[in-house]
Amino acid sequence: MTTGFTDIHCHGGGGYSFSDSNPEHIQIAIDTHKSHGTTTQIASLVTEPLEALKQQIKNLIPFVESGALAGIHLEGPYLSHAKCGAHDPALLRVPKLDEIKELLEVGSGHIKMLTIAPELPGALETISYLHSIGVTAAVGHSDATFDEAVAGIKAGATVVTHMFNGLPALDHREATITNALLVNPDIYFEIILDGTHVNKSAMDLMLKLAADRIILVTDAMSAAGGKDGRYKIGDLDVNVSGGVATLVSNGSLAGSTLTMDSAHDRLVREHGVSDAIANSTTTELGKKALRL
Repeated sequence: MTTGFTDIHCHGGGGYSFSDSNPEHIQIAIDTHKSHGTTTQIASLVTEPLEALKQQIKNLIPFVESGALAGIHLEGPYLSHAKCGAHDPALLRVPKLDEIKELLEVGSGHIKMLTIAPELPGALETISYLHSIGVTAAVGHSDATFDEAVAGIKAGATVVTHMFNGLPALDHREATITNALLVNPDIYFEIILDGTHVNKSAMDLMLKLAADRIILVTDAMSAAGGKDGRYKIGDLDVNVSGGVATLVSNGSLAGSTLTMDSAHDRLVREHGVSDAIANSTTTELGKKALRL
């Protein structure tokens, strides 16, 4: 089995989430992905009340300091209500720089990436600040216009959180953030290659447009490496059937049950890419994007 994978977007595995308060459970999630070849692991946290999020960050710090994790990614709470996906819309917030700085301080330098919708009030100031201190600003869960997305990129955003998911469709008449991302030469594209989140033709398009900027990620939730059944993302109920995770409330995709070895194998098997591209998308580009 190929090993040495880097996963910059993952919420858990082995039955547990990285938001868990029990360190043994966090270690099980890490070990689950390690058993599938992931050696550089970023722990992603979903939208939660701020005090709960701060505690979850604190719980992860010992794992970063020990080297078991390479850092922390905050996927929320600064996301669009229109494209919130499996994030609780009642907990979404408008970014405020003092609040962002407080979260980063709690993280003791270990927060490596923050996903933000660039159309939100205060988003551009936040993106610019993150860029200035070396924290990767990712755009995602966004309903931004073309111009709003371009402004976010100019402010310093360099990654798109799970391309195509949590974003509007490509539009040939009314340009959206998706259009803006596709024509920008400096953006890295996270892609969840599990056969559900992105279809083959969309992935083939991305390989033609930006093969050297694709970062395969799992966006795995707690069911990765486990069985079908009922799980949680934050406080939201999730049903996993046939390995596909969806919210019980509305059927929206709720992360994946993917592991990086499966993503790598699918890339080679279904898309016929070279070893060089397969290795860069699964091992090197994530490190480069997050300056790990």
